Amino acid sequence: MKYLEFLFTITPASSDAYDLLSGLTAEVGFESFEKFDNPDEPMKGYIPADLFDQETLDGIVANFPFAGTNVTYQYSEMEDRDWNAEWEKNYFQPLEIDDLCVVSATFHKDVKEARYNIKINPRMSFGTGHHATTSQMMREILQADCKGKSVLDMGCGTGILGILACMCGAAECLSIDVDEWCIKNTEENIALNHIDNLNVVLGSAASLDNYACFDLLLCNIHLNVIVADMPYYARHLKPGAVALFSGFYEKDLPKIVEAAGKEGLSLCHSRTENDWCCARFVKQAEA
Repeated sequence: MKYLEFLFTITPASSDAYDLLSGLTAEVGFESFEKFDNPDEPMKGYIPADLFDQETLDGIVANFPFAGTNVTYQYSEMEDRDWNAEWEKNYFQPLEIDDLCVVSATFHKDVKEARYNIKINPRMSFGTGHHATTSQMMREILQADCKGKSVLDMGCGTGILGILACMCGAAECLSIDVDEWCIKNTEENIALNHIDNLNVVLGSAASLDNYACFDLLLCNIHLNVIVADMPYYARHLKPGAVALFSGFYEKDLPKIVEAAGKEGLSLCHSRTENDWCCARFVKQAEA
């Protein structure tokens, strides 16, 4: 598969602006991003050549929702690569979470045995567990009571969070993503891990109206999406249900708390790693 490599430049630059741009472009086919520690440096993005729609991307750039911000890009076609070999060589090494869970790829050998061993084929999707948002969510799942619970995984990516919840005893899990590539990758990883109680569907939060309520919500998405979709999430959580949110910076936690509070969700605790935040909420019983 041929990929295009993009170089995005935002002026004035900020981490929030680049995070939002990556979220918006991921919805139209971009599969991975390379961000630099210095927000003043541009961001690289990658998309399969046959998925690139320049008119759609130009619309995102022209209507970028940060006032006074200018977004430009340039791109080139990448040479064909063995992406699994690239991950193995440059990026993805087995990940151990709290001596309980080990995440490895199909190409890894002599992987440590743990209580929960998850295998994924990373392709070019997010969700190897190495990013602070994903690893913190995994730690919360490992500490939660998943046994016999119904789980909703919004923005499933590679499916790693839903897969872990099922391994931890969840009765059933529904994984939803707006990206068809993520759906395909999740389905592949479900099969790799022999999970038979996880259903994955293409859709947004609006599609939740087709489903009943859940005991546990896993939501590792961009800040703006979480805030906008909070009413959908809350409507589909049972009283006493737990909601885990990540994908935002620690400084933005008050925005999540405010949006959740309006929908009857109360903050239990939060954790932070490399400025990325993960927060646990509980759905209050109706009066």
